[in-house]
Amino acid sequence: MNFKQSGGNEADESLAALMTNASAVRAIAAAVQGTIGPKGLDTMLVDRFGEVIITNDGVTILDKMDVNHPAAKMVINIAKAQQHEVGDGTTTATIMAGALVNEGVGQVLRGVPVARVIEGIKLGISLAQTELTKRAKTFKEIKDPKLSNIAMVAGRENADIADLVVQAARLIGREKLLEANYKLSDIIVAEENANNEVFLGVIVDKERMSKEMPEQVEQATVLIIDDALEPEELDNEALGTEAGFRRFRELQDEFELNVRKIVDLGVKVVMTDRGVHARAEEILTDGQVMVVERVAANELRRVAEHVGARTIKRTGLRKELAELQKALGYAEKIYEDEKLEHVRIMGGRGKPAATILVGAATQEVVGERQRIAKDAASSVQAAVRGGYVAGGGAVEIAVARAVEKSRSSLKGMSAYGLDCVVSALKRPLAHIVENAGYNPLEKVENVVAAQTERKADTLGIDCETGEVSDMIKVGVIDPTLVKLHALKAAGEVATAILRIDTIIRKKDEGEQAGRPVGGDSPAGAPDY
Repeated sequence: MNFKQSGGNEADESLAALMTNASAVRAIAAAVQGTIGPKGLDTMLVDRFGEVIITNDGVTILDKMDVNHPAAKMVINIAKAQQHEVGDGTTTATIMAGALVNEGVGQVLRGVPVARVIEGIKLGISLAQTELTKRAKTFKEIKDPKLSNIAMVAGRENADIADLVVQAARLIGREKLLEANYKLSDIIVAEENANNEVFLGVIVDKERMSKEMPEQVEQATVLIIDDALEPEELDNEALGTEAGFRRFRELQDEFELNVRKIVDLGVKVVMTDRGVHARAEEILTDGQVMVVERVAANELRRVAEHVGARTIKRTGLRKELAELQKALGYAEKIYEDEKLEHVRIMGGRGKPAATILVGAATQEVVGERQRIAKDAASSVQAAVRGGYVAGGGAVEIAVARAVEKSRSSLKGMSAYGLDCVVSALKRPLAHIVENAGYNPLEKVENVVAAQTERKADTLGIDCETGEVSDMIKVGVIDPTLVKLHALKAAGEVATAILRIDTIIRKKDEGEQAGRPVGGDSPAGAPDY
């Protein structure tokens, strides 16, 4: 997308910057708002080579969009941060950020100073987070059926995926899900023609190096080499001398002795980060050792943790057998699934590990099925960690009502910034019902009136019937942490964009000092 700043004299420069930034942010929000809710539609992304991605995932759409406006990129980066932190809620964060920026610009056009708007937005976001936390409910145990509801909502009503994720969460247990560095979404693998499955073990998306090697190994000792299993190299200049050639032969002989140590140790499976030399392949094949080369770093790390192995470099093979023995891991069973072209490691003696295998009918939908499963897994884990609230935009309406009540206690023009937050909080529900085919203005007001009249903060719109319903009772619930982080992210990017007073094109890093900058400026920024 390309955006151009509107022209204007020097006095209008600040307003021009606000307007162009607001236009860019509005375009970004518009790109994803059609995907939110149970009736949200997919987006087709096409590159210049004709490669197509069809997805409903907000962060994927934003990440793959051709965008060059700096304010638009700021919103995209916030969405990516939301994805990294909690794994879901990127569309909500983007929609609210867009609303905050556009409402803020609207207040500035009315004559409200930008500083007062920002002040009010910051206060409103803080109040909203407090009100949201008050409405959160926690899980007493991981067997609570509401966990399945959360997986269904985040998994876009794919019941098979939701079942897999909940099954895995219960298999792993609450304590593991609460670990700061553990991500349930990391254990998801999606493959064409696979059957949906959850099992204790790890998948490596590689085949064994040679069909002459064992296809299946039981009671397997495992060696993990975070390196290439190849001789050390000498440069061409050194090889051109007699001493260099002699050193080359010594290295070759040493390497062969080191590889034979692997067989002597009784190692059944070797996994490497990089390639394996032909001579090593020959020796290990003769020794009936299964070798899996060029394993992705994250997979190699998971295998090492699961089997209890200590990774070594190729130089580590110089150690004595007794020392090498300490680096070995163990697994009850390791085998290659020839149909799915991967290797499974089961029953490791290290840290317990589980894998969610998601099947897809065709290669074209593998990526989307994996994205859906990762969203569901992230939401389930976030809910276990921080509880849940009413979904479907209902809790945002309740929070908006509470924040609006605080307006009367504010003095000065910062109250107009607070209005921006109230308006932004109503946007998720508005787009959800609009995507379901209903009038957003009517339905939002219906929910506001119903919540006020019945004193029930969990009321929203059932997108199947269009009627006001209790979202928790109908199973539409969201993780509290996802909502909290979306609010925080939206507030941060909105205030950062509203603070931009002037857009200036900076000189290229490669330009020499004093060299004039020529040509049109990106995003309409003036040249200096």
